[in-house]
Amino acid sequence: MSPVPGGGQPTIVSIARQAGVSIASVSRVLNGLGARRETVERVERAASDLGYVPNAVARSLKDGRTRQLTFALPDIGNPAYVAMVRAVQSVTKTAGYRLLLHSTDAAVDDELAVLRSLGDRTSDGLIICPIRITDDHIEALTCAAGPVVVMGSLPSGVPVDSVRADSVTGAALAVRHLHDTGCRRIAFINGPSDTVPGRNREEGYRAALAERGLVYDDALVAETGFGIEAGARAAAELLGRRPDAVFCANDRLALGTARALHARGLRIPQDVAVAGMDDSVLARSAWPPLTSVDLGSAERGRRAAELLLERLDGTAPVPRGTTATAPPRLVVRASTAPPTENTRST
Repeated sequence: MSPVPGGGQPTIVSIARQAGVSIASVSRVLNGLGARRETVERVERAASDLGYVPNAVARSLKDGRTRQLTFALPDIGNPAYVAMVRAVQSVTKTAGYRLLLHSTDAAVDDELAVLRSLGDRTSDGLIICPIRITDDHIEALTCAAGPVVVMGSLPSGVPVDSVRADSVTGAALAVRHLHDTGCRRIAFINGPSDTVPGRNREEGYRAALAERGLVYDDALVAETGFGIEAGARAAAELLGRRPDAVFCANDRLALGTARALHARGLRIPQDVAVAGMDDSVLARSAWPPLTSVDLGSAERGRRAAELLLERLDGTAPVPRGTTATAPPRLVVRASTAPPTENTRST
């Protein structure tokens, strides 16, 4: 590599000097505006020798693109979201985009700030996972300065693309399975009911109870956070009400429930069966392995990334408001008793 006179980063001036051509010629070649073949070869060789790296900011000013996308998610430590991130990045990286991650901690103000930051042109588009949808969200989404894809459910008629999980059906699958294995006192540990996932999973739980002729009992339902410790505390309270199964709104709650059962010397599933949702790595690595509902985290991430890129490329349907849903699938493992012939696992 030839040294740059005076040190520092190579510039079009030093490249022009190295190549023996004019600064204007270097500018034309580096910006893809065309030049004689010999000139192009000399400029490219000089740029390579000097270690020239094109300025990404300057490029973005020229074509209006940063080649960066943002993924805003509530909890970067949740395995379900990790699966989404991997799927999103696989798609966006292949398309030549860098992915910026932003953990919002499910704070509404933070989510709104991310939406409004699209106007700063620091990224070309946004995938966001709000677990609550407020009027402020809807206003910010519909007025966003760039393309947005929501991972989650939106009210009907909102002109914003979304990819959602069918948590209602997924929760019902788990409760039906527990009923099919002989459980009748099926407790439910849910996250906050004012969130979209909490509301939908409660709906599925109630619907499956009614379908199977079981009476909804407030004493068998706990509402807490979505974490492992929260699950352990909620399960400890519910165990005094003698459930024969506990259905949890996610795998972290189910792992906490298993911890509480083990601490009291109760066997899973012989004494109390346990089922979760998300079918994350936690479900597969728990002992015993957890029965869980696969909500298609990776598939939803992949589809959200594809939809965002389609919107950026102008190939997505017009007007905005495209929705996609990943069908849930029950994955039966050792934390529930062996299913009977009537168990529905898809």
